[in-house]
Amino acid sequence: MNQPRGQVRPAPAPHISPSLTHRTTHDAIVIVPGIMGSELYDTTTGKVIWGIADPRWLTHAWLRPKGLAPLHLTDEERTGHYSRVKARRLLQTPVWSPFLRGIEPYTRLVNLAEECAAHRDAVMTFPYDWRLPIAVNARRLAKEARDHLQNWRDHSAQPEARRQALEDRPARLVFLAHSMGGLVTNTALTLGGDKDLVADTRGVLTLGTPFQGSVVAANILNASQGAPLPLPHTRLAAAAATMPAVHELLPRFRCLEDGMDVHRLTPGDVAALGGDKDLFAQAQDFFSTLYAQQLPQQQPVVGVRQDTVQSLTLTDGVVRASEYGFITASDGELSRDPNGTPRRMQVWGDGTVHRSSAAVTTPTIPLAAQHGALANNKKMLPLIEDFLLDHDALIRGPEQGDEGIGLTTPDYVTPESSWECTITGTDEPADVDCRIANIDGSWSSNDFSFDVTGDDRLSANTNVPDAGLYRITARADYGPEVTQLVFAGPSRSSGES
Repeated sequence: MNQPRGQVRPAPAPHISPSLTHRTTHDAIVIVPGIMGSELYDTTTGKVIWGIADPRWLTHAWLRPKGLAPLHLTDEERTGHYSRVKARRLLQTPVWSPFLRGIEPYTRLVNLAEECAAHRDAVMTFPYDWRLPIAVNARRLAKEARDHLQNWRDHSAQPEARRQALEDRPARLVFLAHSMGGLVTNTALTLGGDKDLVADTRGVLTLGTPFQGSVVAANILNASQGAPLPLPHTRLAAAAATMPAVHELLPRFRCLEDGMDVHRLTPGDVAALGGDKDLFAQAQDFFSTLYAQQLPQQQPVVGVRQDTVQSLTLTDGVVRASEYGFITASDGELSRDPNGTPRRMQVWGDGTVHRSSAAVTTPTIPLAAQHGALANNKKMLPLIEDFLLDHDALIRGPEQGDEGIGLTTPDYVTPESSWECTITGTDEPADVDCRIANIDGSWSSNDFSFDVTGDDRLSANTNVPDAGLYRITARADYGPEVTQLVFAGPSRSSGES
């Protein structure tokens, strides 16, 4: 409608935005890392023995004969005296390990927790000596979590935080636990000696926790036997054979193929593959006690779309791991075909923990990501924020959470030699953008040559110029970006010193 000539239109009323309250949680947050996720310090030598990302340290640790000697449990530690090694903080930089490949730092996770918390003092990180029995670390976590909650309830910022909260109740605990940290957390809540800790816990979010173990632990212990492997693998096997925690990560599901049968590992099997039968027997007793308890309510995040070993054969002491598992009926019996052969199925996982092992309860949140990067994944962070802020939407998981690509890389390569990684989830090279860079950012390349190797599977060949730690990133138009760490070092076999 036209305005009459000479008439002045009144100015519109100014739009006034109401003040918005920044949403935070008034609960106390505890972050529990996974195996190898804490920096370790030797109090007798005054040196950091795990957690330095300098490639020179990696070369020293993994390639020199005594490079991992400080990580071996001593006879004194085997008898329960644990004062030698202290866990001082969470990883600050990426590290690498054979079989487990890359372990990313928890910086993004800690920053997010502090942003969601009413005060930075409401966030506690729990570094721990991941070599030791889970129960040892769990008892300490139970005590420190209780102290943290009480200190936060007594904090000067708590009254205002509680007034801003959606629920008028005292602050409770929220645990964010990656990998083995989920086992430590569950043990702290059930067997940690504080019978009220579960009632004072609002939630537990687990990221790739191996509730039923991982075949990768068998690969680690077996690396000193069979065909020659690079020195890092044999160094880790020697150290792992002394560690209770590695034996507690061995698979507890039916995984060992034996003719027409599949059974669980026994202490004798573990001894045959290179582990310690007594440590495994103790691990079995521990889990029998743990899973006899009612575990606290929790939300598991499971890695998907990544090639993940799920079963093994053991011949003359040598493990051959396979990327398929076995179907069992509701009564626990194996499902067999008409010929009596056990039915096999590829379940995928996060490259270290297969999906079924990480899914202690349902529903789960699926994410296409590698194990060591689950807590650092950009697609995961909004879901963690929802969990911290107690949004109901979290249990539905991300839209199309099972979609995405997989990335399988060698864990150890030699400089200037061509090597292959595998992309799953597509057979179109144009769908994928791959890049490799050393972790200090001084070199990068997108020079990958692709070949189609099967339905929804590509091989990608590349190389690196020097020894050091490198990160490969693969992206597609759908699903999250997938990353993995690769260590480049000299070509040396287990027979060399």
